[in-house]
Amino acid sequence: MANNMVHDIFCKIVRGEIKSKPIFQNRNFIVIKDINPQAPIHLLIIAKKHFEDISSFKKAHTGLLGGGLMIAEKISKKVGLKNGYRLIINRGADAQGGVPHFHIHILGGKKLGTKIVK
Repeated sequence: MANNMVHDIFCKIVRGEIKSKPIFQNRNFIVIKDINPQAPIHLLIIAKKHFEDISSFKKAHTGLLGGGLMIAEKISKKVGLKNGYRLIINRGADAQGGVPHFHIHILGGKKLGTKIVK
């Protein structure tokens, strides 16, 4: 679960070892632009505490997880996603999430397809 000495790229961003330009942050999350956007607006809500993925959360973390989802709604308004957005949370090898650190993708800025994969 939590480990302050994890060295994935998101932990390094949270610790300030890799410079970023957060568009929002609070005690639990930082929000940055994705460096490989899949939509006109593609943001990442990154947990400051290291969790490998959603399966690492326990019942005691329900508020933390809910807070991340509430940030998505707040940020969507801030960046002008008035016509909607998509949230993606990857878990496991089949999802091909890339970075083993809990984060939520916000995608929007255009009409997105009805499915992720065909």
